[in-house]
Amino acid sequence: MIVITTPTGDIGRQLVDRLLDAGEAVRVVVRDPARLSARVRERVEVVPGSHGDPATVARALAGADRLFWVVPPAGFHDAGPAGRYYVEFTRAACGEAARRGVRMVGVTSLGHGYRGPAGLLSAALAMDELIGASGAAHRALALPFFMENLLRQARTIGEQGVLALPNAADRPLPTVATGDVAAAAAELLLDASWNGRARVPLAAPEDLTPVGMAEAVSAALGRPVRYRQVPLAAFRAGLLEHGASPALARDMAEIVAAQNDGIYDAEPREPGSAGATGFGQWCREVLAPAVRS
Repeated sequence: MIVITTPTGDIGRQLVDRLLDAGEAVRVVVRDPARLSARVRERVEVVPGSHGDPATVARALAGADRLFWVVPPAGFHDAGPAGRYYVEFTRAACGEAARRGVRMVGVTSLGHGYRGPAGLLSAALAMDELIGASGAAHRALALPFFMENLLRQARTIGEQGVLALPNAADRPLPTVATGDVAAAAAELLLDASWNGRARVPLAAPEDLTPVGMAEAVSAALGRPVRYRQVPLAAFRAGLLEHGASPALARDMAEIVAAQNDGIYDAEPREPGSAGATGFGQWCREVLAPAVRS
């Protein structure tokens, strides 16, 4: 039995489909079962609730042998320091997994070894250390910037021809497509041969600068798109104006500062760690249709 957390998220939704297509028995933990598709509801076992709740986790892991783990976003409300939120949310699950011999495949940040503050990325790395200390068998999918983050700008890109980020225009920003993350997670969850603890870095084959990303978007759309770097102070102020808590705004600003400082360069990537989807391909197949719609 494979337990999937965040089954309605970008990665979890694709992962559930892959595992069901492989004929696996799947159990999902979800706050709102109505958000599952009818196809999924008919084929999986549903445990309603939060996977940060010890009782819910215990129910979900009963009789299971594999677990896909993602800490959900805290949202714009104030969940306190990110490090505490990630660690406390994970504590019950990794302890329960270790006790039951459940192997965990989790989503975390690329950048192990980076020593500066990095907001939610630091929190994810602290979560990895907690899981490791628990003794649970664990594969940490270490990820950079999600390509799908750019879908939030589809309208702006289409109407203004501008890709806007607070990231340094001339520093390469590694990216990854969520479909490649789901594929890697499925491969690990279907593989019975591994044990122990390891990190699995995953990124697109090319590391483009934001300027290079805008050029790739231009090529996919067949019209000019320019890059505009948003000052970090303005980025943080914008988050606050849209209702983010001061702690979340600080954490998000720290993420960008760490990206601009090279956090993703802190963790070596083997040649085989590249995802199958290049940024240009993703722009043609995913972003361009979203912009045109």
